[in-house]
Amino acid sequence: MEDFQFASIVVSTIRNAPVLMFAAMAGLFAERSGVVDIGLEGKILASAFVSAGVAYTYQDPWLGIAAGIVASVVLALIQAFVSITQKGNQLVAGIAINIAMSGLTFVVAQYFFQQGGRTPDLGEARLTSVILPGTELVADVPVLGWVYGSLIGGHSVLVYLAFALLPIVHWVLFYSRFGLRLRACGENPHAADAAGISVQRTRYTAMIIAGVLCSFSGAYLSIVQSGFFLRDMSAGAGYLALTALVFGNWRPVHTVLGCMMFGFFAAVQIQIEGVDLPVVGRIPGSLIQMIPYIVTVVVLAGLMAKSVAPKALGKPFVKSR
Repeated sequence: MEDFQFASIVVSTIRNAPVLMFAAMAGLFAERSGVVDIGLEGKILASAFVSAGVAYTYQDPWLGIAAGIVASVVLALIQAFVSITQKGNQLVAGIAINIAMSGLTFVVAQYFFQQGGRTPDLGEARLTSVILPGTELVADVPVLGWVYGSLIGGHSVLVYLAFALLPIVHWVLFYSRFGLRLRACGENPHAADAAGISVQRTRYTAMIIAGVLCSFSGAYLSIVQSGFFLRDMSAGAGYLALTALVFGNWRPVHTVLGCMMFGFFAAVQIQIEGVDLPVVGRIPGSLIQMIPYIVTVVVLAGLMAKSVAPKALGKPFVKSR
């Protein structure tokens, strides 16, 4: 058990959570406006591939992130066109994007890079960690050195962005004029329309914001965590983000806590793999990999009845005449 370190789990939790946090906040904007965003998984994959491909080609991680934003927003607009303008089935539109991106990213990666559907290692184009000023001075100080150097410092810019977005998203949703209109469109679009709010424009804006936020999730996977793109590397992160939304009752702070919970179990999974535990011994890797998904089922089973979704979620808006 000496390999099982709680400090490593805490740091890993912070580094695992942003993938889910960006996607969950993206889903928060979309679903608060009344659009079911089950296509998060596909947008994560698309942005992860485009970010990695462009970053490797031009050896610039920031250019890769910008390209990933474009890819994710384009998919978000396609999804919005089907769901909002054409009033199609929102679940089908999202699932179609997920399936299409799962296959398309692999095929395009194989066509351009010829490495079995993955991109080459990014090397210098990978986004590096931020070393805070004075880290070396306090490195040998017990507790403080670890807190300042590893818990607070030593993370990518995208990690800090993920946590910095939490108060901003909370303020936008609950204290801004746009947030009020967004929530009105998700709860009672006909009343919002009667008050002079353009439901279609508001929902399109929400989907564009969701596309931008979701792109950071994909970029984080490929440019920060892995350093390359691999087929289906999101591994259900989009669906876990939706579960965090249910866990958080479509509220930013509670949703992020749900993401942290899933990040914690993912960190525990890594820590206990290959370690001899008391009584049970060494757990097979396949069982360990099931931990986040078992937690997902338990959370959904326990909280689904207690969570209250926006009343107009998944319902196309037809303007009254």
